[in-house]
Amino acid sequence: MNEEFKKTLKSSETEDWLDLHVVRPFCYYWALLFARLDIHPNTVTILSMIIGAASAIFYGCASFYYNGMEGLMFNIIAILMLCLADIFDCTDGQLARMTGKKSRLGRILDGAAGFTWFIPIYHAMTYRFYLHHELEFQWLGIADTPENVLIATAIVYALGIASGFMGIAGQQRLADYYIQVHLFFLKGEKGSELDNSKYQQEIYDQMTSETPWYERSFQKSYIDYTKKQEASTPQFQRLLAKLRSKFGSLDAIPQQIRDEFRANSLPVIKWNGLLTFNFRSAWLFLFCLLDVPAVYFVWEIVGMGLLYLYVNHRHEAFCRKMADKL
Repeated sequence: MNEEFKKTLKSSETEDWLDLHVVRPFCYYWALLFARLDIHPNTVTILSMIIGAASAIFYGCASFYYNGMEGLMFNIIAILMLCLADIFDCTDGQLARMTGKKSRLGRILDGAAGFTWFIPIYHAMTYRFYLHHELEFQWLGIADTPENVLIATAIVYALGIASGFMGIAGQQRLADYYIQVHLFFLKGEKGSELDNSKYQQEIYDQMTSETPWYERSFQKSYIDYTKKQEASTPQFQRLLAKLRSKFGSLDAIPQQIRDEFRANSLPVIKWNGLLTFNFRSAWLFLFCLLDVPAVYFVWEIVGMGLLYLYVNHRHEAFCRKMADKL
């Protein structure tokens, strides 16, 4: 791992094995190409959004069981497009660190990328169930009548909404926050992108009518995003408040406390990585290839939901202990 490549990473501690050894090195060469072409990181993020959202077209009509090789090819195309979207989503950050072209809008766009991908994908998966549901109906002993199809599709759509709110909106939002928290205690404020809703609200309040509408809109949604991160982590917020009160500034936190936090956080970060794209999308790809994409919604709600609770509990538990000691 050369030094130039290392400089484009947030930290090797917050990357899972696949990202660190496969995805990130691949993205590094993309970043070199985009830097040579003088392409802005935000442009790469938007390209990622377009590719990821467009993959929904193929997810909606991909089925080997029902459409043979054509359906299998659509599945593979959908998977490859979403992987490419993720590669570009990783590349934008490495490109920003490589070129120094970091921006508040870039941070907000990066957080919104997953929503842009999965909202149309989840709708496409629901439509796919509406078209092809014989397997599920056979397993559950449901008669394949028009009325039952509409009822079942409505249930799957409701599961998709719940899955989206709990999965991408909840689980990945928390995972991203814990990564930035870990980086803050590891590298300090300049080495992380740890945001808070109060400061983001101040930025929004200072915007004028001359500020582009899309920037105001993204900023407003980002305020809500950070508020939900804070609401999910009351013990961590309590720890931050105590640290500010005792040391006056978060930058003045003694190294001993930073080291203690890192030692507690590092094992949690390993589990936290399972809430991010690689592990989550592997299950999505599996269920789509098995021609039961609706089952993914159940997995994301139950399986990934339990993992979310475990990660959140462990992180909050050590934050409570550290706050009690101060």
